[in-house]
Amino acid sequence: QVQLVESGGGLVQPGGSLRLSCAASRSIFRLNAMGWYRQAPGKQRELVATITRNGSTNYADSVKGRFTISRDNAKNTGHLQMNSLKPEDTAVYYCMILGYWGQGTRVTVSS
Repeated sequence: QVQLVESGGGLVQPGGSLRLSCAASRSIFRLNAMGWYRQAPGKQRELVATITRNGSTNYADSVKGRFTISRDNAKNTGHLQMNSLKPEDTAVYYCMILGYWGQGTRVTVSS
């Protein structure tokens, strides 16, 4: 059974940081790319960052220089380090591998 479980969301002040994690079933993690997406209230889900199985990364323009995607193949876990957070980063964040989605973790950036 494929499972993706996100964690690490919460409430943070503007300028703060959070680190999201995505724990995945070994069966799909090691050989596949992973993506982080987010969906803000009233908006469509959008791509935030992707990382290939070999570690090549890509970022949405809105998060370049602030967010870092990474993966630990030994632990079947991916991460999204988010720095210099802005109110517009408020959203539910999801990880996705091979079309499988986690349940999401909520990030709220507010003073």
